[in-house]
Amino acid sequence: MQFGKYDFKCTFRKDAILPEYKGSTFRGGFGVALKKVSCTVRHGECDKCLLAQRCLYARTFEISAGQQITGRMVQPPRPYIIQPPPEDKRHYAAGDCFDFNLILFGETNEYLPYFIYAFEEMGKVGLGKKIAGRRATYTLDAVKYQQETIYQSREKLLTADQRGIDLQLESPGTQATAGKLELMLNTPLRLKQDNHLQAQLPFDVLVRAMLRRISSLFEAYGDGEPQLDYRGLVAKAKKIEVCRDALHWFDWQRYSNRQEAKMLMGGMTGSIVYRGNFAEYLPLLKLSQQLHIGKQTAFGLGQIDYRWISA
Repeated sequence: MQFGKYDFKCTFRKDAILPEYKGSTFRGGFGVALKKVSCTVRHGECDKCLLAQRCLYARTFEISAGQQITGRMVQPPRPYIIQPPPEDKRHYAAGDCFDFNLILFGETNEYLPYFIYAFEEMGKVGLGKKIAGRRATYTLDAVKYQQETIYQSREKLLTADQRGIDLQLESPGTQATAGKLELMLNTPLRLKQDNHLQAQLPFDVLVRAMLRRISSLFEAYGDGEPQLDYRGLVAKAKKIEVCRDALHWFDWQRYSNRQEAKMLMGGMTGSIVYRGNFAEYLPLLKLSQQLHIGKQTAFGLGQIDYRWISA
């Protein structure tokens, strides 16, 4: 599966007030801007639009209307992730810099110029809470890929021809990897089971979430669902125990332009330590670090990391 992670470098033109978690703010503004730069019809009804199958906005935001994916997947995942600024900072002064990442999957990488243009237009409209009746505008200074500058606003030229890498699920190693592993939830993790949000994370629930995310992304944007023993992996995961649980619930609120209502969002944050043999699960963990897991990954939710800890 083609995978591209792009670093956007920006500077505020005006003072800004942003929420503590900024993912929804960035995603909402991005959607409006992308529709502005890519939609040719502008009547706002993607499900009734003849061009939906070819329209970048429909294929990105109105994905059920813009794509037909075969297989057991009811609705394919979004082909992008916005990783907002990681800090809790809320108040920015004019001239303050901020970075965010955009991750694209599959052939969506080929449309990178549209996304760059959309974020530039979003900067003209502004972000965050209104101050004196206006949102804070910003300048998109540059875009980097793997530490190389591929776009600078003053030149308006995208220099990279090849974008993204071929991301694959590695085979499990042969070495024994028993011990303790700490999982860190860098952004809130929202998981549902039997239509209920989960507030606990036993290892088998984590494995289900990783398998679901990886299989759906590879089916929609790669070479097909990986050939894995899904039931076997989940069954064995139940033998891995939790030896320290430092997870807690984090609630945040977002405004949905589509539903015209405030929505209370929440997810698990913190860390948890597991003990067991992780040989079969390390490829899943490594890949999930890059792909995120759970619900609302387009907002940047479900970003995980892990490390080995001493006994």
